[in-house]
Amino acid sequence: MGPPRGDEMAGRVAAATVVSRSCEVPDVSSRAFLAAQDPPRVQWAAPDGLELVGGGAAAQLEANGRERFETLRAGAAELFARVDHEGPAATRPRLLGGLAFDAGHEPRPPWEGFPAASFVLPRTQLTRTADATWLTVAGRGPDATPEAVADALDAARGALAALPAMRPSGGPPGVAATRRTPGKAEWIGEVERATERISRGELTKVVLAAALDAELEREVEIPDVLERLRRTYPGCYRMLVQPTDAAGFFGPSPERLVRLTDRHVETEALAGSVARGDTPEADAELAASLVEGAKLQHEQHLVVETIREQLEPLGAVTVGERGVRKLSNIQHLRTPIAAELDRESHVLDIVEALHPTPAVGGVPPDAALDAIRATESFDRGWYAAPVGWFDAAGDGEFAVGIRSAVAGGRRATLFAGNGIVADSDPEEEWAEIQPKYRPILDELR
Repeated sequence: MGPPRGDEMAGRVAAATVVSRSCEVPDVSSRAFLAAQDPPRVQWAAPDGLELVGGGAAAQLEANGRERFETLRAGAAELFARVDHEGPAATRPRLLGGLAFDAGHEPRPPWEGFPAASFVLPRTQLTRTADATWLTVAGRGPDATPEAVADALDAARGALAALPAMRPSGGPPGVAATRRTPGKAEWIGEVERATERISRGELTKVVLAAALDAELEREVEIPDVLERLRRTYPGCYRMLVQPTDAAGFFGPSPERLVRLTDRHVETEALAGSVARGDTPEADAELAASLVEGAKLQHEQHLVVETIREQLEPLGAVTVGERGVRKLSNIQHLRTPIAAELDRESHVLDIVEALHPTPAVGGVPPDAALDAIRATESFDRGWYAAPVGWFDAAGDGEFAVGIRSAVAGGRRATLFAGNGIVADSDPEEEWAEIQPKYRPILDELR
């Protein structure tokens, strides 16, 4: 067989080009837009105001096993090798999605449709910044000519005009029954076994997770829940990955895993938590217990130092001043961390270096993961794992998938976790973990 003719080669190049067209549109309800999209559905809203809401797939990447990061980087390099985009920088093609906590994850219930890693370039996307709102349509393949994508954008704009600028979200589905995994007695045993491992010197800290299964009175409408979370937790990341109509993973994460812009990295240590007080005085007293408590200070120090060690091989690291991050029902110790990289890197390189952070895994990381696998009685799935986006340049931003749930139909599974160190008290750890279900549970009741 001879070399391809010129017209054959041109066809191959055209088939591999990502074509993207954008136009500015009047503001519209993200909830209404999301509800009108076919799966896969994604949403990303950052505290700084960037919001991305997408439906359908112009392209999709999936990966499993230990090589999943390498597979994703190679797939993204091929996908973004040829991009024809017309529109502002905010609407540039991005892949949105995330990864499971464990590379060996299998998509068993309640995680049907969730591989160990999945990212989607939305077919139709709404982008909202502080300045404007844009509609984008993207395509890839023989039929995704610039003319065809422009026509699809016109059609999507017509459909968007029929949606309300604002639409109140519906009421919560109601919770008929709940079941905790593990139960309190089993949790106490898990914490005791973890502290025994720590006392033997096998590890310094381990984060143990728990799940709350909820039977719902009516089918859950995830766009409605996200809209209510927008009002309740405006300072958090709001994220959704919904591969099919069966279930979506979502939540208001308070924790940035990483943001990479050129060679500048921003991350944070978020470890140690207490509830909010009923009065300003009680709230201040609880915040002081965070700043002054020896156990919580120790936990925060472990996280900061481990993140520093993970980033130092990549460039110069700067650790900021420790403070208290206040949310509506909980407050955390937070330390900002930044780095200037020595060389160009992909944000997935940083995600791979950091995940799992000691705030969701433990110290040392490998020993903590062994303890988690040996102790926890359920599959974390995508809980406490990286969720976010990246673009053709390798820049991007990821949050840690905590304060989260996977839900669909009349079922929901909520997740929470707590850091266990040498002097952890099992009863206190049980009490501390309960408020972490509230961000989702309150919007389901």
